[in-house]
Amino acid sequence: MEVIEELGIDNLKIIQDDTLYRFTSDAVMLTRFASSKKGDVVADFCSGSGIVGIHYYALNKNIKSVDLFEIQEELYNISKKSIELNNLEQIFTAYNTPLQEIDKTFNAKYTLILCNPPYKKKSSGETSTNIKLAMCKHEITITQEEIIEISAKKLNFGGRLCMCQRIERFTDMVVKMRERGLEPSRIQFVSTKEGGTPYLYLIEAVKGVKPQLKVLPQIVNGG
Repeated sequence: MEVIEELGIDNLKIIQDDTLYRFTSDAVMLTRFASSKKGDVVADFCSGSGIVGIHYYALNKNIKSVDLFEIQEELYNISKKSIELNNLEQIFTAYNTPLQEIDKTFNAKYTLILCNPPYKKKSSGETSTNIKLAMCKHEITITQEEIIEISAKKLNFGGRLCMCQRIERFTDMVVKMRERGLEPSRIQFVSTKEGGTPYLYLIEAVKGVKPQLKVLPQIVNGG
């Protein structure tokens, strides 16, 4: 069943369906972590219900546009409804397509790509019997490596890729980013309690720049 939830910012709302994947606090942390520049042209990869793109816009009204890319038709339709509900049609466009099939005309379009990806490899851990939920949690339709490769093509020079991921996949992500010309510039680790061992990290990489890594203070996600 679809429900309308308040974002708590400027009366903006998001529609969710309790039979589909519902966003977590990780999505909100990602939008707060991502840097912002006036006139940013933004893409939200693996956008689901559109929470990352819409919440990022709520925090950064000076951006130019946001494109949402979601492979699941049901989640894509929900994101379109949220766009219409918030009267954001002039800024947001939703696409129901696999990231691997984004047209070449989008190459070098974006100054910022946001992505809250599937955390687990296809064969890693217990997989939900609900394929719609499994696709959001496991790399069934796309891998972390593919997301980075595609992002490198779609970002312009100096464009940023911001992602969140489980801590055990940290090294693989950094290596792949560098291989694709995306230099990690900011990293922030997340734990469930003060002084706890990080379980998650937020990372921002910039296309075509020299090494410039900054590690931000660790934060706590108690949700």
